[in-house]
Amino acid sequence: MSANPPLSVLFPVRDGQAVVQKALESLARQTFADFEIVVVDDGSTDRTGEILRAHAQEDPRVRVFCTEQKGIVAALELARAKARGAYLARMDADDGAFAQRFQRQMDLMQSDRRIVLCGAGVVYFPREKVRDGALRYERWINGLVRHDELVRDLFVECPLPHPTFLMRADAVGLIGGYRAMGWPEDYDLVLRLWEGGGRFEKVPEVLLRWREGEDRLSRTHSDYAATAFRKCKVHFLLRTLLHSGQGVAVWGAGPVGKAFARELLAQGGTLAAFVDLDPRKVGQTIHGVRVMTPEAALSLNGVFSVAAVGKGDGREEIRGVLAAAGRVELESFVAVA
Repeated sequence: MSANPPLSVLFPVRDGQAVVQKALESLARQTFADFEIVVVDDGSTDRTGEILRAHAQEDPRVRVFCTEQKGIVAALELARAKARGAYLARMDADDGAFAQRFQRQMDLMQSDRRIVLCGAGVVYFPREKVRDGALRYERWINGLVRHDELVRDLFVECPLPHPTFLMRADAVGLIGGYRAMGWPEDYDLVLRLWEGGGRFEKVPEVLLRWREGEDRLSRTHSDYAATAFRKCKVHFLLRTLLHSGQGVAVWGAGPVGKAFARELLAQGGTLAAFVDLDPRKVGQTIHGVRVMTPEAALSLNGVFSVAAVGKGDGREEIRGVLAAAGRVELESFVAVA
């Protein structure tokens, strides 16, 4: 490792004695070797600290900082403050990096100065624990590679897996780093980078083994619940794509559309209409507005459309109707989930 390594790995961990050694071993096998691992032990009560200290003695690239339990955002921000690299990578203690990960991502980042964040493909493990929903999510997230694909689905879900992030440190610093907002810290960071004009890309190959399990933080913490994601999406839609006071037509009068509309109203947005193909719903009043047919909704002037359905084929159908009517995605409509 050089005195000023170009890459710093942000590595928060708490009570990871069962998994942290394998994660660190996967980093030790990287073909791109000039990096540091900035580990923040967030108040572990098991043998995690002992394992970390042993690795630090064997590998000078491992730097360990111990704190009381403060949570992942505080741990990430401490790691970022201690990082010396011009590039920042993420790694979680229960995942595994393929040997080419950093080399492939650094090559991509250095090929285009406009890229502020790149990700990579993932594979869930152990496979016997991966259910159909996770498999669909894996296919969806791995299918989004180029910038236009990533931002097109930016309000569906975060299209870049957090443990694969490799970012420009100055771009992250410019927007103030990670924040605790009551919603996913990675999604919040990505949306702020996009809001500031940042470009995203993804290495198409699978470069990270992403552990699946019911005890994952994203499965258990309220910041990663569907309601938290929805608050985040509406917050950023109101400050980016929507003009002040602009009415919103929600395409989809099912559970996803209704929940989105409730959050939009709660945050001060303006609901103009619901749109649905189901003739049983057309003409109903939901949240104070009428359910219209697509034909009627397309006659509304100055309204922003949101395709708010849970299934991907439904989103694509709505996108097709709006595009055929001359609407431009990310200008006059967007898909959410």
